[in-house]
Amino acid sequence: MKYDVKDIALADAGAKRIEWDARQMPVLQSIKERFVEEQPFKGFRVGICLHISTKTANLAIAVKAGGADLMVCASNPLSTQDDVAASLVKHHDIPMFAIRGENEETFKQHLRTVMEARPMLLMDDGADLVTTAHLEYQDQLDEIIGATEETTTGVIRLRSMAKNGDLTFPVVAVNESDTKHLFDNRFGTGQSALDGIIRATNVLMAGKVVVVCGYGWCGRGVASRARGLGADVVVTEVNPIQALEAVMEGYRVMPMIEAAKVGGIFVTVTGNRRVINREHLKVMKDEAIMANAGHFDVEIDLVALKEMAVHTQPRRPHVQEFTLPDRRRLYVLGEGRLVNLVAGEGHPAAVMDLSFANQALAAEYLVHHHKTLNVGVHTLPHDIDENIARLKLSSMGIKYDALTSDQEDYLASWRP
Repeated sequence: MKYDVKDIALADAGAKRIEWDARQMPVLQSIKERFVEEQPFKGFRVGICLHISTKTANLAIAVKAGGADLMVCASNPLSTQDDVAASLVKHHDIPMFAIRGENEETFKQHLRTVMEARPMLLMDDGADLVTTAHLEYQDQLDEIIGATEETTTGVIRLRSMAKNGDLTFPVVAVNESDTKHLFDNRFGTGQSALDGIIRATNVLMAGKVVVVCGYGWCGRGVASRARGLGADVVVTEVNPIQALEAVMEGYRVMPMIEAAKVGGIFVTVTGNRRVINREHLKVMKDEAIMANAGHFDVEIDLVALKEMAVHTQPRRPHVQEFTLPDRRRLYVLGEGRLVNLVAGEGHPAAVMDLSFANQALAAEYLVHHHKTLNVGVHTLPHDIDENIARLKLSSMGIKYDALTSDQEDYLASWRP
């Protein structure tokens, strides 16, 4: 078996952490048990490009248990947990191509290695496998029955491909499922982004002005958790409806150029580039901290910051100091990449249980329905979404009400 990991000797340590998180992912475990019996992926080569963490490991193990022939690479050069990658190779015979800190050339070669195995189904995070397939492996596109996509950023890219007529197979936008974005994006990102910032800096959030750039579901989560820690939260937005929502949630809303003057900590969660740009960097306060919780490392204009700086140096693990000509010091966490995965462990397993249940069931849905799905971006049927929620509530020992037949009749009728 071919693989490329940092050190296979790390495998036993990774196995313990994978098992720990498996206990917090009961929904995915129940799906895995069914997959073992039904073998929905038997005969399918599946290419996976996700953050290589303990949670992703449990997803990969579940998909393999369903009969899939896997090839796995990382969706971010700095998010790989090397002990987890080693364990998947040693203990589960899953070909892994992921090394924490790999350079851009190696990262892209790992993507190509997965594609060269001629996968029939793709499981993606940021659409890297899908775009690589369309740009470099056009001869294989007819063999791919479809793909799943984990993130908001990836869905945006895929919808652009579909709109331009470039997409050649159906994609299930896992991110659009309610049991994904309402929980993973909000509660997962909210907790893990602040966890990464605190681990990297040991800063006290209480009393700080925290600027949250973007008020989508991820931004909502970051803002909520920052306020819960005592921060004075400022929101920047380009969408008037979301800006209005932030105001009515009690946050200050202002243009980025004004927020740049008052912020102590900045967290970007927009999916767009140069959200913090040269003009903002010019007016930031001394010792301002910048972190990105969006998928790609384009939200903070690092090119401009490096050009402006007269001196740079690492201050702590995952903290880079940039000294400007006027002696102001600005700090960037995790090289502008996902701070929750670079400086922390990513989302808690309990919330990824929902997200990866969606991933597993979306892959199964494509296997069963790809022949009838049009080329384009699709969402999982609502009944699958609701079933994931039911399984999660059951695993938590929580009961809830159901409509009576009389109530169902009332809601289905227009008559009083």
